[in-house]
Amino acid sequence: MSPGVLEDVSVVDASTDGGFFGSTEEATTSRSAGVPNVEDISRSLQRFNWPDYLVFVMMLISCIVIGIFFGYQDHQKHKRQKHARRGSEALDYLVGGRKMKIVPVAVSLVASWISGISLLGTSTEIYVYGVQYCYIITAVAIMTCMMNYIFLPVFHDLQITSAYEYLQMRFDKRMRLLGSILFTLASILWLPIVIYVPALAFNQVSGVNIHVITPIVCLVCIFYTSLGGLKAVVWTDVIQTAVMVGAMIIVIIKGTADVGGLSVVIERNMAGQRFEAPDFNLDPTARNTFWTLLIGGTFFWTSTNAINQNMMQRYLSLPSLGSARKALVLFICGTVLLLAMCCYNGLLIFAMYHDCDPLTTGLAKAKDQLVPLLVMEVLGEYPGLAGLFVAGIFSAALSSLSTALNSLSAIVLEDFCKPFVTKPLTETQTRYIMRFTVLAFGALAVMMVIVVEKMGAVLQLSMSLGPVTIGPLFGLFVMGFFFPRINGTCAIVGSVTGLVLMAYIVIRSQISIALGEIVFAEKPVSVSGCQYEFPVKNVTLLADPAVVESGEKSLHHVSFLYYCMIGSVVPTVVAYLCSFVLPRTKTDDIDPLLLAPFLRRFYRSSADSKQANHMTEVMHEFETKDIQL
Repeated sequence: MSPGVLEDVSVVDASTDGGFFGSTEEATTSRSAGVPNVEDISRSLQRFNWPDYLVFVMMLISCIVIGIFFGYQDHQKHKRQKHARRGSEALDYLVGGRKMKIVPVAVSLVASWISGISLLGTSTEIYVYGVQYCYIITAVAIMTCMMNYIFLPVFHDLQITSAYEYLQMRFDKRMRLLGSILFTLASILWLPIVIYVPALAFNQVSGVNIHVITPIVCLVCIFYTSLGGLKAVVWTDVIQTAVMVGAMIIVIIKGTADVGGLSVVIERNMAGQRFEAPDFNLDPTARNTFWTLLIGGTFFWTSTNAINQNMMQRYLSLPSLGSARKALVLFICGTVLLLAMCCYNGLLIFAMYHDCDPLTTGLAKAKDQLVPLLVMEVLGEYPGLAGLFVAGIFSAALSSLSTALNSLSAIVLEDFCKPFVTKPLTETQTRYIMRFTVLAFGALAVMMVIVVEKMGAVLQLSMSLGPVTIGPLFGLFVMGFFFPRINGTCAIVGSVTGLVLMAYIVIRSQISIALGEIVFAEKPVSVSGCQYEFPVKNVTLLADPAVVESGEKSLHHVSFLYYCMIGSVVPTVVAYLCSFVLPRTKTDDIDPLLLAPFLRRFYRSSADSKQANHMTEVMHEFETKDIQL
């Protein structure tokens, strides 16, 4: 018996002709009269009826209406103020005129962060690997402090639209361009995953092909994002978050009642070894340990919040630093609550299928179909409720997608267009550039879904591909905030080094995963209580933890949670060492506002002295001219 299975099952000999699947290459559980097979069960669970489609379509229509409303509102305002406020088109479209309200922005931040990847991926992580991942909450606490006392004060003091304008202020134009390119690449790698996840859920509950639903939903998102700008994105996020949270609460309450109550959920997960104390193992190749989640998780959460244009653009839409800090607190509270709900969903899935693992039987074709499977099991008999949950999953994806598209339009306009034009762009040119950017990147994301479909579990995938560029990008900001001696040339050397290293680690690890060289030990499952037939070959393919932990380890075996740390620390160290070889930046030339607040007092005196000398020269020149007159 495989160590990954708690109970064995009786099977038909694999060499016997005339098995249920009509092939000598696949064995199945012994067939009994009237006993359904896994395909029958799968079809019976695809009960997505017209009320479910209606709920789903109504959610999409609400997004379209909001986009039209804010697009029309802004159009009318610009017609009235055409001459009085030149350049307001971009300001209103990208940061809502810096007059957004705290609560809608905080809700939008939560919706943007908690994508379908989190809703489905986190629950899957708990079901397959246990609750160890929940300890990432320690990293969230550290990230909150860093955002509150370091990153938000700097960005709000500078009053910028693109987070990467900072890199030009601190270093030079080359670094701003490099930062924008890295962010764009990161978005291109991330967006297809965001779209794929809800399409996978929709396919599980309705049977509709993934490649049919993704273009339709993306067109809706592109429409309201390009038409309504940040205001439409924020307010659709509010509606989508309400749908998402409401759907999850219904699933949790009904699912818990169906399995027999909270005590049964806890009891079955204890028996299934899902509950565990923090693992203080120092091995960096272990998937989830306390140190991996604390250290690696801190770098990942900080890099994807503090210097991510998707998130920072919302903080910059608020009128003051105090408002941004309040939005941050609300964002953390909402995110922690949703993460807790996702973790509980994972426990609920195991409680529901503790004696008939759907991954082993093939009832769920992919790990990330576990949550949709639970939804249809729990809510399938109630018209409209399954549609509400799928609408919630799509809402999470749409909010993330619209946020990214809006941010990419800001990057393209501010960093790829304005610096290279000889005269200021007109309002019409600005509008066309931003809307074409949304359309182009949305279409590219849809096409890349085909690639994502062939890869692994979405949570690990999103936290593996992103750090290829996010790590070195975060390293650039770390250099700028904390190391005044590093100049633009040294920063480029460090960033390129980090980019090459991370590309090697991630590509090599993905190849190893595909070849089966990297396999993480999974928690035990059982098929002893299955009431339907399924291919027995699935049981024999379960991973053996004893095999998983053996073999030599190299750099690409390191946990994916450390990727952001490696991608940012290596460039920073290389750039710092380079500053001892190449000419370093003169600290007198650095504006203290560009440094972390706790460092400013060490450099303010030289800057103030320089400013005082400049003012003295100006006054002397003025007095000289006045005497001559």
